[in-house]
Amino acid sequence: MIAARLEALGNETRLEVYRILVRAGRDGLPVGELQRRTGTARSTLSHHLHKLIAVGLVYQERDGTTLHCHASYGAMDETLGFLTRECCVDAGRCEGEAAA
Repeated sequence: MIAARLEALGNETRLEVYRILVRAGRDGLPVGELQRRTGTARSTLSHHLHKLIAVGLVYQERDGTTLHCHASYGAMDETLGFLTRECCVDAGRCEGEAAA
């Protein structure tokens, strides 16, 4: 799943959408506001959102007629944690770390 998430974020538009949602906080943003901020066509935005949803980085909630998008912080932490845990494992210590 980590590889699929990183692949999804490898697209500039999806990375921008995800970054906007991460910055928006736990309240997320309505799809219309995401569209306004990215300047992306509705159908194109929908395509990118579905890819982010499929890999678990984004989820949506409906509030009446408004569809809100949210970053899944658990998935973000899991993905970044994977990379952090792998940092310098074979080197013994990370570059810039003081020698013991």
